[in-house]
Amino acid sequence: MTRPPVRRAFGLALTLCLLSACGGGEDLGGPGSAARAVPIGGATGKELAEVQVLHQGNGAEPQSLDPHRGEGVPGSNIQRDLFEGLVNEAPNGDLEPGAAESWDISDDGLVYTFRLRREARWSNGDPVTADDWVYSLRRSLDPMTMSRYTFILNPIRNAEAIAAGQMPIEELGVRKTDDYTLVIELEGPTPYFLGLLTHSASYAVYRPSVEQFGDQHTRPGNLVSNGAYMLHDWVVQSHVKLVRNPQYWDDANTTIDEVWYYATEDQSAELRRYRADELDITQTVPTRQLRWARENVPDELKIAPYLGSYYFGFNVTQPPFKDNPKLRRALALAIDRNIITQQVTGAGQLPSFGWVPPVNGYEGQQMPEAQWTQAEREAEARRLYAEAGYSADNPLRTEIMYNTQEDHKRIALAIAAMWKQVLGADASILNQEWKVFLDTRRQKLDTQIYRGGWIGDYNDAYTFSELMLSTSGLNDSGYANPRYDALVRQASREGDLLKRADLLQQAERILLEDLPILPIYFYVTTKLMKPWVGGYQPNIMDHHRSKNFYILEH
Repeated sequence: MTRPPVRRAFGLALTLCLLSACGGGEDLGGPGSAARAVPIGGATGKELAEVQVLHQGNGAEPQSLDPHRGEGVPGSNIQRDLFEGLVNEAPNGDLEPGAAESWDISDDGLVYTFRLRREARWSNGDPVTADDWVYSLRRSLDPMTMSRYTFILNPIRNAEAIAAGQMPIEELGVRKTDDYTLVIELEGPTPYFLGLLTHSASYAVYRPSVEQFGDQHTRPGNLVSNGAYMLHDWVVQSHVKLVRNPQYWDDANTTIDEVWYYATEDQSAELRRYRADELDITQTVPTRQLRWARENVPDELKIAPYLGSYYFGFNVTQPPFKDNPKLRRALALAIDRNIITQQVTGAGQLPSFGWVPPVNGYEGQQMPEAQWTQAEREAEARRLYAEAGYSADNPLRTEIMYNTQEDHKRIALAIAAMWKQVLGADASILNQEWKVFLDTRRQKLDTQIYRGGWIGDYNDAYTFSELMLSTSGLNDSGYANPRYDALVRQASREGDLLKRADLLQQAERILLEDLPILPIYFYVTTKLMKPWVGGYQPNIMDHHRSKNFYILEH
């Protein structure tokens, strides 16, 4: 028997109250920083601390420090300190020279010639040469490397065929003309190519270490890197410690001597460590404590737009979601995104009915139902649910899988409650540690619905479009639509920016018709930062390198 509507509504209200800030969350007391005998920055406000050590929360345990095999934001944060790509990012997100001091682009946009820094060195003192980049780009695409990010390098000539095992790696469109000149040839004009060279898939690795130590080449004592820092220590589920690399070409302009990254999946524990001055920067702020932070440490709270989509993914390779778009759409329409962003997250996230977040040069597409009222969406959800073969007597029973984190759990519980109220569907939730979670998603054997978050790898709509290609190594839903693939591939070779945007918009509309993913909101970043940390600038990618920070006297 179906429960009376008023009782279901009460159940949802109670669930949302428990998940949101009803009662104010944990009692954290007053302001976070005690009065200090020394003013921050000393007498001038600009004096540096004698000890330059930075302690950062970093979310989940990094999946890998191998730039060609790593996945996820936690590992990427550390890799940006250890390695430097041909192109770098300024603190505000603008592109600037990195390991390459300059470059030229041919008139047809197909050939990039990079002049490498002759003063660049590996952390063991060896020079960084064009041979290192040729080897590394080939390795990143070699099927034996088992990278899931090979699609990032698809613009390079023959890259896609090499990653698929259809051509030898020697056929990659990358060559040297001398020790300090690297030439990269593309399949077609690619306006965002310089931006994707900031991604770890394009980083250089030290060949002798890789060949000597194999999978262990990223362990302390084995890892040789070309960035501002070197790996000193890695204690699983505790911390990764980096120390300054004196061989780095720009070491004279680096201030921080040590960087400690801490695994901080428990957000409440991370906040307690921050308040105890054990952390200088948090990875995030627990949703239930945002009000406390706004009231007590407003100058330490940093909220900024972020190029990312929070979504649920459907495993469309197996029942119940295989060949069942009506069921997928019913679940998508039954979610009240305003409740999620206002009552559950509450940091200014934007409810989303599309896949691509706001990005320069692109107008994101939306599900047609985005303009409807929530009541209209829920009525349509019930109709589609019934047409998909489900009812009160035959309810959908499914499982939402998420990686261990407080806010992911809260969102999953809220959405499960909405599905119960609107449709009568039963959704259990399951959390897994980050590495296990990624592996389970990848195998597609035991997943039905999984928590997903895609952060743009470069500031262009294509970084979202290419994720859902049938050949993408990170397409964990198993989505495959030839029309979608054809449009995205055509866009990748289109030099006219207006035509390119139109092709990507057509592809996004197809994706939102098929709904292998369930968009929920577009991200913002929330973090706390001590007032003695200098050099921070928000940027849409939320990419920050420790070499740009410094610690003021305090």
